[in-house]
Amino acid sequence: MRHIVRGAASGVIAAGFGVAVAELFAAATRPGAAPLIAVGGAIIDATPTPVKEFAVRELGTNDKPALLAGIGLVLALFTAAVGIAGLRHRLAVPIGALIFGVAGTAAALSRPAATAFDALPTVLGAVLAGTALWWLLRRGGTGVAADSATDGAGERPTMATAVDEAPGVPGKAFDRRVFLRAAVLVAGAGLVAEGGAEWVKSVRGGAANRTRASLVLPAAADPATPLPAGIAPGFVTANKDFYRVDTALTVPRIDLDTWSLRIHGMVGKELRLSFEDLLSRPLIERDITLNCVSNEVGGPYIGTARWLGVPLAPLLREIGVRPGADQLVARSVEGMTIGTPVATVLDGRDAMLVVGMNGEPLPLTHGFPVRMLTPGLYGYAGACKWLTELELTTFDNFDAYWVERGWSARGPVKTASRIDRPRPLAKVPAGSTTVAGVAWAQGRGIAAVEIRIDDGPWTPAELLPVPSTDTWVQWRHTWKAAAGLHSLSVRATDRTGAVQPERRVTPFPDGATGWHTIAVTVA
Repeated sequence: MRHIVRGAASGVIAAGFGVAVAELFAAATRPGAAPLIAVGGAIIDATPTPVKEFAVRELGTNDKPALLAGIGLVLALFTAAVGIAGLRHRLAVPIGALIFGVAGTAAALSRPAATAFDALPTVLGAVLAGTALWWLLRRGGTGVAADSATDGAGERPTMATAVDEAPGVPGKAFDRRVFLRAAVLVAGAGLVAEGGAEWVKSVRGGAANRTRASLVLPAAADPATPLPAGIAPGFVTANKDFYRVDTALTVPRIDLDTWSLRIHGMVGKELRLSFEDLLSRPLIERDITLNCVSNEVGGPYIGTARWLGVPLAPLLREIGVRPGADQLVARSVEGMTIGTPVATVLDGRDAMLVVGMNGEPLPLTHGFPVRMLTPGLYGYAGACKWLTELELTTFDNFDAYWVERGWSARGPVKTASRIDRPRPLAKVPAGSTTVAGVAWAQGRGIAAVEIRIDDGPWTPAELLPVPSTDTWVQWRHTWKAAAGLHSLSVRATDRTGAVQPERRVTPFPDGATGWHTIAVTVA
């Protein structure tokens, strides 16, 4: 049993050392090429859509740490098994290192923005992990003979020379102290490397934060209209509270001095813009609600912000869109692709290249320095973060990331509504109580919101003022609550006359539908 523990510990320690050095090397060169990040990204890409939806629904923004923890656990179990096998079959060590290296390299090179260089961190980590494991398994394997319970003088060995027979090496002995010193040395080196990786990441992150903090954005040539009087608190979502749903396991830290936006494909002339070039163009400011297609009925993945950016339609007209181009493919620095119908950019809505959010430069987690935003479309079809490229093409010629995975290609937002107050399963006092929430149909606007208590009639709710049809609308209703258990339902009607459908449909493949219904207890 002690041999098994020793082998398993050797495998885990050696793997930790190799991964830590690979993480340090990647942090100093290409952070996205780190083995755990590369493997995590490959797993995300290969995960079936229902599993992704389950993770988003149940874990929210904790899905990424949970994935990385799971990868670490699997790696620990694998390397522990390699360490145990390596005690008797030393070929298990290079074979295990080869499997580790091949899997990590394949994952790194499978990333959309990968280069050949991205294989180096994993290869380095695999070689060092294998070398460290080989060395650990040999430490303490020579010394006092183990075919007798006594030493040469007929006395039992002391603690300083306590031995076990080395498995697979008859006549050899295992010196615990030698092994423990070696294990501590390798583990310590791994901790130093991991600390170095975290330090490099913090330096990079600090530099990005300082760059963002020192950035002064120009005033909008076309500012947003003031928010109307009468709106309730919470109409605008604070940056720190704005939802985040994306596939990036690490937030990109982008150097403004080297960032550029390339616009190409089916255009009259290709264009490349630096960040300064972008800011030199007239900016617009708009209040727009953005929501994720993964949002369940009544879900949290929606928010409203005041966005500052360059209008996209004039830019496309300037470079000339060739006939037949019906899809604008946006690419992020980590290779994500978002496909947007060209018609939605050119139909008069305020599609833009965003540089500011709620009066400050874009937060790193929301796409700094530039993201795309298309009112009336779910984020997966019109809101690419960490933008670096726009390509004019066709839907027939290219499927963007989410379309490849079965989601609808165009992604228009569906009419929806939500009860925010009272909370589900809340206890409320009898008498007059306020029921309130939001409804949205970006681009169309909300004409009416209705509330139903239990199986009673639908009753119109009061709609609060809105700045435009591109935002959600707040609503409220005074309810004369009687004691007992009650259900509350809400539905909305948009300005085209379409009523929010009752039938519950899951988000896949083009957004959820159904009436948000909650249960409350009136005391």
